[in-house]
Amino acid sequence: MSAMTGDASGSTPRTARLTVADIGRMHADGQRLATVTAYDYPTARLADAAGIPLVLVGDSLAQVVLGYETTVRITLDEMLHHTRAVVRGTSRALVVGDMPFLTYPDEAGALGAAGRFLQEGGAQAVKVEGGVRTARVVETLVRNGVPVMGHIGLTPQAIHAIGKFRVQGKTREQARSLLGDALAIQEAGAFAIVLELLPAQLAEAITQRLRIPTIGIGSGPGCDGQIQVLTDLLGLSLDRPPRHVRRYATLGETARDALVAYAADVEAGTFPGDAETVRMDDAVLADVLGLSALDRAADGEPGIIGGIPLDRDL
Repeated sequence: MSAMTGDASGSTPRTARLTVADIGRMHADGQRLATVTAYDYPTARLADAAGIPLVLVGDSLAQVVLGYETTVRITLDEMLHHTRAVVRGTSRALVVGDMPFLTYPDEAGALGAAGRFLQEGGAQAVKVEGGVRTARVVETLVRNGVPVMGHIGLTPQAIHAIGKFRVQGKTREQARSLLGDALAIQEAGAFAIVLELLPAQLAEAITQRLRIPTIGIGSGPGCDGQIQVLTDLLGLSLDRPPRHVRRYATLGETARDALVAYAADVEAGTFPGDAETVRMDDAVLADVLGLSALDRAADGEPGIIGGIPLDRDL
């Protein structure tokens, strides 16, 4: 689906940016929602050119781009910096800004941070982690005109409490709690919800019970859409990917091999070659350096020995 806009002058229509209403219609039509993270202008352009409808500026950029050990370290200002770049790199995708750790402890704090994502960052929606405990925050944001994507299951911002990355919801108590979380986020007004690292059967059961689309990551094929970290999907990292990742390319290995070849060419003196080099007319250079016939004395010797010194102010 793509909305088109134009004017009465007959100018070429342009593709309009998708809205949460468009996402809702796509879900109602049974279209599965391919979603990716993007962290900068070039990756955003790639996602938009591929027709990805939902792009999340994930706080995972803390680890995959900025080199922090957890997502807890990233700040709101850092998130806004990258969100602005992603918005500039997209024209069609709906861009969701990921609210970082402790920017939504209460309704007032959440409104301030979310407002910055929309006003300064240019995002069209925000994402918050948590279920029942953040439902009031979600409700407040939605009531004030901020579209919200929820996120339950494995919530990386709570990693210090969880202890490690592992599947959530395997026990009866956990599964029932997660179902309650999903329903609470829906009733609070979220337009979609991420289900991360849930057993496939539980994720599918939650999906069947919700009116809003579920976006899975490591939660099986029964969700209404899927999200992948772009660097994992493209194989930009040389590290072993998580189990739930399917690599559609191995760009990290390709880039490494290209850099090895580049370094070898530089060391061997074969780069740059003729194809990468610009030359000037030799006569012009001789004139510049004082080596032309006009610069020679009557006896045929150069008027200035060796031409114009290179440190002379021309």
